[in-house]
Amino acid sequence: MSIIVDNISYTYEIGTGFEKQALKNVKCVINDGDFIGLIGHTGSGKSTFIQHLNGLVKATSGTIYFNGMDIYDKDFDMKMLRSKVGLVFQYPEHQLFETDIFKDVCFGPKNLGLPKMEVELRAFEALRLVGLDENLYYQSPFDLSGGQKRRVAIAGVLAMRPDVLILDEPTAGLDPKGRDEILDSIKDLKEKTGITVILVSHSMEDVAKYVNRIMVMNDGVLMYDDTPKHIFAGYRELEQIGLAAPQVTYIMNDLKNAGFAVDVNAITVEEARQSILKNLQGIHGKA
Repeated sequence: MSIIVDNISYTYEIGTGFEKQALKNVKCVINDGDFIGLIGHTGSGKSTFIQHLNGLVKATSGTIYFNGMDIYDKDFDMKMLRSKVGLVFQYPEHQLFETDIFKDVCFGPKNLGLPKMEVELRAFEALRLVGLDENLYYQSPFDLSGGQKRRVAIAGVLAMRPDVLILDEPTAGLDPKGRDEILDSIKDLKEKTGITVILVSHSMEDVAKYVNRIMVMNDGVLMYDDTPKHIFAGYRELEQIGLAAPQVTYIMNDLKNAGFAVDVNAITVEEARQSILKNLQGIHGKA
């Protein structure tokens, strides 16, 4: 079920001295199975945009279609949309409130009016998908580490069985090990379920490693929408709007400028390693 964003704009505090246009004529299609990285500097409109996708915020103008239905139609089932387009906020404690983890994950499907057995089956399934240790299921979510809280928050959304999972900075504040564990679990989840994922991130390395499409927001405008290789090939343009490419991109360009025949389009450490090894083998083969 695709999401069509049809020329939406959004203005905060209309008619006051604080009026600000946060989104400006944004158009795009989010396809089934996409793994999208949404990037942009602070204040670019990323968070406002994703909150439109499940109806938390209503566009000032334009509309959004979910599975061919206008979500602003007076007869549209907004509760259904929010069960199908799940949003995990940057700070997981905003979504955790029950006395134990299992009850917290049960909350969403329980609110759908499902039978108790179905609710609990969904909760167990979701907790397994995010890789949380079973020994923790009946502990307070507030006793967990930051990474574990993220997993519980994600599980709570997954228990609703959404078609689209939106993650707003899911690795913020985590150490490198915790960051890799969260992103690897999201990647595994995507491969197992085929769910559409939208990852909001400030880390170009993470985006380069995991996603197959990048959307770049700048001052409320969707500036670029392309593959990671095409986006990062234009790293000079990204720098002009306060962003950058992965460090690998700069290293490979420096090597190229120094006379090495390496692939400047390599955007991950593994791609760079393969390209450098190939170049070194070529040099030794000629020696």
